[in-house]
Amino acid sequence: MTRFLMILMLATGLAGCSTIGGWFGDKRNETEILPVEEMYATGKEALENRNYARAGRYYQRLVARFPFGEYSEQAQLELAYVQYKLAMTEEATSTINRFIRTYPTHPHIDYAYYLKALINFDRSSSALLRLTRQDLATRDLGAPTQSLNDFADVVRRYPNSRYAPDARQRMVFLRNLLARHEVGVGQYYLRRGAYVAAANRGKYLLQTYPQSEHDGDALALMAASYAALGQDDLAADARKVLEANHPNHAYLSQGDKWPQGTGIISRINPFD
Repeated sequence: MTRFLMILMLATGLAGCSTIGGWFGDKRNETEILPVEEMYATGKEALENRNYARAGRYYQRLVARFPFGEYSEQAQLELAYVQYKLAMTEEATSTINRFIRTYPTHPHIDYAYYLKALINFDRSSSALLRLTRQDLATRDLGAPTQSLNDFADVVRRYPNSRYAPDARQRMVFLRNLLARHEVGVGQYYLRRGAYVAAANRGKYLLQTYPQSEHDGDALALMAASYAALGQDDLAADARKVLEANHPNHAYLSQGDKWPQGTGIISRINPFD
């Protein structure tokens, strides 16, 4: 029995050895033994097959084992995209910011800036918002504002980049989104009788987001607020500009009934 126990202990110890371990079915993790070229190829294949979790594992381990070199640089860039696709927003932001700081002259640095903006663009579009179908303009606008600045950075730094046209289109969407938020706040002030605040919100909208699709609403806010304040000349000027540029705007036909919804629910809901 004693000899049997000693043999069993010896066999157990040998099973942990990399040379003998194979006899007992133990296989070392591929990410610990593959050369850098094969690790990157495996991660890239997983990425192309949309197996983002597997791609992330290989990219992360590649960067840890081989922190320098062409493969490591590309792995870090693709790791940020993988994390973005996995909705790992904070991790993706950290990875892409680190990449931009470390490789400012990388051949694909324009894509890095674009991906940074894209991460913030989708930050507000969580599954919860999609399921409940809430208007993004009624939510916290920190991420859309940051995303707008990031896309503007792409266009400013790399106007001829392949990503610049899409960045410009997303900027238009974001400007309209932020402008719609300002309209909602201004209408809330108007319904509550805070006419000075409503008029100022309309002016702010025109100055900050000129030529947005809500310019007409900004002018209507100003016209309605000035009229309520007894500032007839200012109200008339705002109305003339509104008539010239947005002749079909609801305010022109509804007058002091614009915006609709003057009940108790509308008065307490700033985004009704």
